[in-house]
Amino acid sequence: MKTFQELGICDKILKAITELGYENPMPVQEQVIPHLLNEETDLVALAQTGTGKTAAFGLPVIQRIDLSLRQPQALILSPTRELCLQIAGDLTDYSQYINGLSILPVYGGSSIESQIRTLKKGVHIIVATPGRLLDLIERRTVQLDHVSTVIMDEADEMLNMGFLDSINAILSQVPQERKMLLFSATMPREIEQIARTYMHNPQEIVIGSRNEGAENVRHVYYMVHAKDKYPALKRIADYYPSIYGIIFCRTRKETQEIADQLIADGYNADSLHGELSQTQRDAVMQKFRLRNLQLLVATDVAARGLDVTDLTHVINYGLPDDIETYTHRSGRTGRAGKSGISVAIVHSREKSKMRAIEKIIGKKFERRLVPTGEQICEKQLFNLADRIEKVKVNEEEIGKYLPNIYRKLGWLTEQDLIKRIVSLEFNRLIDYYRDTPDLDIPDENTRKPKEGNNAKEGKKGRNKDIRTAEAGFERIYINLGKAHGFFPPNLIDMINSLVPGRINIGRIDLLPAYSLFDVEKGSAKKVVAALKGNEFYGHRIYAEVATDKDYVAKGKGKRKSKESNGYGSNDKHYGNSRKSASNSRFKQERHSAKPHKNKKK
Repeated sequence: MKTFQELGICDKILKAITELGYENPMPVQEQVIPHLLNEETDLVALAQTGTGKTAAFGLPVIQRIDLSLRQPQALILSPTRELCLQIAGDLTDYSQYINGLSILPVYGGSSIESQIRTLKKGVHIIVATPGRLLDLIERRTVQLDHVSTVIMDEADEMLNMGFLDSINAILSQVPQERKMLLFSATMPREIEQIARTYMHNPQEIVIGSRNEGAENVRHVYYMVHAKDKYPALKRIADYYPSIYGIIFCRTRKETQEIADQLIADGYNADSLHGELSQTQRDAVMQKFRLRNLQLLVATDVAARGLDVTDLTHVINYGLPDDIETYTHRSGRTGRAGKSGISVAIVHSREKSKMRAIEKIIGKKFERRLVPTGEQICEKQLFNLADRIEKVKVNEEEIGKYLPNIYRKLGWLTEQDLIKRIVSLEFNRLIDYYRDTPDLDIPDENTRKPKEGNNAKEGKKGRNKDIRTAEAGFERIYINLGKAHGFFPPNLIDMINSLVPGRINIGRIDLLPAYSLFDVEKGSAKKVVAALKGNEFYGHRIYAEVATDKDYVAKGKGKRKSKESNGYGSNDKHYGNSRKSASNSRFKQERHSAKPHKNKKK
């Protein structure tokens, strides 16, 4: 691996970047720096955000500047104000030991008069957004006659934002004899057109593969019903206690709604979208950069230019229509050699879009199941134990308070104290996730029976491996399963509420689309008649006695169903207690009823 010195970087810049912590060049820097310093041909570089592009073009651009000529010699175009400021700030850091170098960021949302005054004093490098620079050109307050290097950073983003006409107008103002470098994460036809029109026999380098996602990013998806997207989002956030991520939404309205819900539920979150003022946007982004926020809910346009290197997750609250937009989203994590996870929360209609993305990025999405309440509680409890173990104890400051604390808690044993600390922190979380349903849509290999107006379900999709009823019992089929949030407590409470008399319930087999359960012989018809026609959260109930061959197990009742939840056994049955019959509310058992708020720490 070469050093920056071997790439040709001068001593003053080397001193600055060494103090900034730069050690060895990244792949894009190894290829771009020598080209800009030594070659005359133009360059198209395909590389993801976060691969070290700014230093790749910034270091040689600074080194090529003639300080004696106080005219713009390098022009760097970027799609957003935030990226413009970031690039200008980085170039300033790289050039701190080069006296007299002037760098000006030019962008909308700031005083144009102040920018004009600085231009009149003379600058060497302009970092600009296309709109504001074109405004200055039209006012004849900026001269580009001496520009020898043009850099277009995140060119595909500029095109997505509608800057093509502005770019054409700007490039027509710079000299024909200039070196041009175009950076892009993807290579749409419009970029190729710019290369053909304004670049001279450009050389193309690819860091990774064309249009692929970042190398260190894992792509995973959770498939749920549309109504369960927000509960799934919360479970994912809870399952990763140290999550630091961006949640991408499609519209400003959805962005604000999701952010408001997360804040109301106690999560450390905020929103970023186009309806915020520039002051509000700056405040939110500053909080996020400082990690005072864990979750930033954003639109694609608003998040452009937000450069954060330590994101653990990017969460797609639904997939974007544009595959290149997904590439940009996922590329915001897994930067600078670190790993990251790009999460997609999708419903079944988005599966074809997901497959199209896989072909473009050359990677497969991993199917994950939404974390259960038990898994979340376990993860959070271990996280708490880890924090307790690693907490810094200030003996001097806390020492004067400890004697009274010891007297107050001295009667507790070590185990009692640990139990109480854990309970104090997690009672609300444990209560919230108790008996919560699965949110996952069944795998495509699991066939779901059709539902008609009378809710009678066809038998073709029923599992052939479900065994027959045990001796003395009859099987009942009901068109409710785990996909509907239907679990044994719901069934028992439903029977308590709707069926008169005492009913003994045997084994219960839950499947995603339907369930089968045993009741004592002679009670089956009564149970079926009571259940039919009722509703479970808008789902009309159909039930029937399961006597046909569709329910006969291949092993004559000796094999358990793969999806059996383990309730009941050959010699142990549910006794149907009537204790809760008078106040039973089976419709309220389902998790979609409003739970207690889950306060994040």
